[in-house]
Amino acid sequence: MSKRKFGFEGFGINRQPTYNFERAQAPQRLYVPPSSRHGHDNYEDTDLDNIDYADNDTSREADKNNPNNNGNGAEDDEIDPLDAFMQGIQEDLKAPPPPKPKEKAERYRDDDEEDDPVESFLRAKKDVGLTLAADALRAGYDSDEEVYAVAKAVDAGLLEYDSDDNPVVVDKKKIEPIPALDHSVIEYEPFNKDFYEEKASISGMSEQEVAEYRKSLAIRVSGFDVPRPVKTFEDCGFAPELMRAIAKQGYEKPTTIQCQALPIVLSGRDIIGMAKTGSGKTAAFVLPMIVHIMDQPELQKEEGPIGVICAPTRELAHQIFLETKKFAKAYGIRASAVYGGMSKLDQFRELKAGCEIVVATPGRLIDMLKMKALSMMRATYLVLDEADRMFDLGFEPQIRSIVGQIRPDRQTSLFSATMPRKVEKLAREILTDPVRVTVGEVGMANEDITQLVHVIPSDSEKLPWLLEKLPGMIDEGDVLVFASKKATVDEIESQLSQKGFKVAALHGDKDQASRMEILQKFKSGIYHVLIATDVAARGLDIKSIKSVVNFDIAKDMDMHVHRIGRTGRAGDKDGIAYTLITQKEARFAGELVNSLIAAGQNVSMELMDLAMKVGRKAEEGV
Repeated sequence: MSKRKFGFEGFGINRQPTYNFERAQAPQRLYVPPSSRHGHDNYEDTDLDNIDYADNDTSREADKNNPNNNGNGAEDDEIDPLDAFMQGIQEDLKAPPPPKPKEKAERYRDDDEEDDPVESFLRAKKDVGLTLAADALRAGYDSDEEVYAVAKAVDAGLLEYDSDDNPVVVDKKKIEPIPALDHSVIEYEPFNKDFYEEKASISGMSEQEVAEYRKSLAIRVSGFDVPRPVKTFEDCGFAPELMRAIAKQGYEKPTTIQCQALPIVLSGRDIIGMAKTGSGKTAAFVLPMIVHIMDQPELQKEEGPIGVICAPTRELAHQIFLETKKFAKAYGIRASAVYGGMSKLDQFRELKAGCEIVVATPGRLIDMLKMKALSMMRATYLVLDEADRMFDLGFEPQIRSIVGQIRPDRQTSLFSATMPRKVEKLAREILTDPVRVTVGEVGMANEDITQLVHVIPSDSEKLPWLLEKLPGMIDEGDVLVFASKKATVDEIESQLSQKGFKVAALHGDKDQASRMEILQKFKSGIYHVLIATDVAARGLDIKSIKSVVNFDIAKDMDMHVHRIGRTGRAGDKDGIAYTLITQKEARFAGELVNSLIAAGQNVSMELMDLAMKVGRKAEEGV
């Protein structure tokens, strides 16, 4: 097979004919959030009460042994087994309770007869996990509380995700991950992953100059023989076609994370990249992926993908897909999006037709692998974006399952805004000799965003504040408002609509098609205000957003950082984030003060007083 040499004339892909499948009837969705079936969130699901269970084997055996059975199923003279069972229960209930001395003896039995404390602990943990899982499913996984209830239930090992990325309670014994391939018996074609040649302007820098440059960018690196950071896209050696695509997207120079990540990834090294939200991480792994793919032989029938990108949510996967297409278009590289909420049949057809890049959520990607819609035999470039979120949401088994399908000598990139230690440990197990790059403080808010925190007397004062300030915000650009509850989102949307604002709401009760339509209309300027739950907090990349309003505070600083990171994207210094905090939310004031100081922001006296008040109460033990 001839190789496509990168950077000259591109390549023409021989598209395979699309498979002609007859559309089958859509499979019935096994799990539907209760909040989607009914008009309120407090609905008690009683579907189980209406299920009839029939033991067919027992019934058939009874029919065989019954000489009087004439085929009509009527057995008027026999006692119904269920009636007999219920009668037995009634007799048990009428029986006198056991004597109390026996209870006391049971309670104070000898130590050597007590339950194993480890078993007791595990049993209690399971009970807590089941409660959390049930609560998460009833909630519908849309609000802040629901997100963390699900995460905790996952930690208890009691939640899985269906092919639509919805959380479902499962029996762990029934989980069937894809068995890892035995790569030792597979003869893979060799491939090249080092495409970087350091320019004279970079190699001519002294070690002192490199250290000072990294310091000016607030970059910290660790690892063996780390490539020096670049200053321009020309330093990366990209071909003219790709440089034109970069210029077309309005990129003038690399962002901070791109300055260091691009030479590392182009050199074929694995990377753990940690940077503030809105830092341009996507281009840092997509641009090297294009170069990587262009050096590979063209895909043959039913081969592909070469590059695989995994993201935790549908919204983020869709965003990465759109960004990837902008650069892939220059060479005719085909990219496919694979995530829940969209037609499996359409995705199956698209994957079967062949594509070089797949952007997917873990659940749906495993679904497609099981359906033999794609093969990982040609995959050599793997990206895990927002990796901490994937691990937090319990996707670790799926990620490991996907990694097991890809050749061990692949190139792997892991990017995220935060990096808890347990996630870093897991990441290092699937990466080979990675270079770690940290831009700024991990989990710190973007310094380019102006943060303003307003202490509000009560919740009832929040909406009047928003109505007063909103016209001025809209004059500067689009506005994104975060609330923690679906009901609050709908209420704000209703109130703003009545006042004549062009507003839309985004939360999990809306199906995937509606959510995509809302986002598209928001991007195109039909709506100027978007009210959302934390569903939109990660990965939403809309450069027209100039203001973010935290109508309700986030549950922790990580979520707060991701919320406000929806403005000030990719170096835009005009973003403003407003946070409304009340006396009852004072516990968050101290963390906000620390975050503001770390980001070089002003702290108001009202917020400082609120934080000090909480501190005094803690000291007094109130």
